[in-house]
Amino acid sequence: MNLFGISINHRTAPVEIREAINLSDSEIQVLVPILKKELFSSGYILSTCNRTEIFGFPALNDLSHNKIKEHIINFKKSNGVRQEHFVNFKSYDAVAHIMRVASGLDSMMLGDSQILSQVKMSFKLAEELEFTGPVLNRIFNTAVITGKRAISETKIGEGATTISYAAVQLVEKIFSNFARKKVLVIGAGETSELVITYLKDKETGNITITNRTLSKAEEIAGKYKLNVLEFEKFREHISEFDIIFSATSSDIPLVNFSDVSEVMKKRKHTPLCIIDIAIPRDFEPAAGEIENVFYNDIDSLNRIVEQNMNRRKAEIPKVQKIIDEELEELKKWFNSLQIVPTIKSFHSFFESIRDDEMKKLKNKIGNKEIEKIDEMSRRLVTRLVGNPTSKLREISEKSANNEKTFTYTLLLKELFNLK
Repeated sequence: MNLFGISINHRTAPVEIREAINLSDSEIQVLVPILKKELFSSGYILSTCNRTEIFGFPALNDLSHNKIKEHIINFKKSNGVRQEHFVNFKSYDAVAHIMRVASGLDSMMLGDSQILSQVKMSFKLAEELEFTGPVLNRIFNTAVITGKRAISETKIGEGATTISYAAVQLVEKIFSNFARKKVLVIGAGETSELVITYLKDKETGNITITNRTLSKAEEIAGKYKLNVLEFEKFREHISEFDIIFSATSSDIPLVNFSDVSEVMKKRKHTPLCIIDIAIPRDFEPAAGEIENVFYNDIDSLNRIVEQNMNRRKAEIPKVQKIIDEELEELKKWFNSLQIVPTIKSFHSFFESIRDDEMKKLKNKIGNKEIEKIDEMSRRLVTRLVGNPTSKLREISEKSANNEKTFTYTLLLKELFNLK
């Protein structure tokens, strides 16, 4: 398995270095022909916000990891990127890494569910650029199977591991079906926008956004098809909403205890959920003491995230077991590749002897006898080659590495002078 690979990722380089080496699809389309011409017979490139990786089988015998790094650094004209920012992989270690990535074990966010789709897209692009081959295709299929098994057979991807997602999941526990609830999002920063994307994933339709800078609120509202509420007026309308997410940069609370108390009177104490993600907090924490007000701040969300992350970490051995199983099956398949030509040559060797002897008999005996002898001789060849070839397959399948398979294959070639 002469597979070479390099990776620059969140473990090896800071974000500015990863940005400098990141490859867009259009850049990959330009780079692949260069790699095919100078380095690889087949390969693939994965480039996301947290990693850029190049894997391939060498076209020439003098391929090295440093040559691959030089190509990508020169291509991106990234003077600040050094070779020590990369990590090297080769042979089955390279395959195992691809499988770890596909299963979410190597992600910045452990168990990241998006990475499997990104791996699929990278292989699809490699196929479109005619950069793949039979062995790489098998590796890809194995990586995808591994990723799918990790999702379906373990809990590596379960539970919120970001504050924004934890906020939405927490509301889900309070309102089992909140798609029809009226939601107010206070603030238009990155955290608020993430909350909105998760709400949209849950098919929440009635969402209103408010922000000090109206243009920013209108920009996000247009992007996600939301309602807009003027910031100066949002306190007057709080009672109209069932769920409030607040994430502003205000130095003082925006809503105090008495404000919430009045809101609950207007609502006739219909449940109100407040998720305060701001630091400092936008709502006075005492509001949580009011009947039917479900108040949570960033500390409680952090505890949820930490608990979920610990649960995911506990699933790592299960995912690793899946990787080991799939890698072992791939090894068996790869080991069997080198014996197939030998088995064909071995069978052809005996078949040629049979054909030669049958030709000598054709003019000496009748057609009926020839047919019987032909049938018998075919069965004889099958029986003669059957045991050695099945034994060779067995050795190939059971071998932890391909050295023993190679030795027996070479011995068979030498003994019978096979090509």
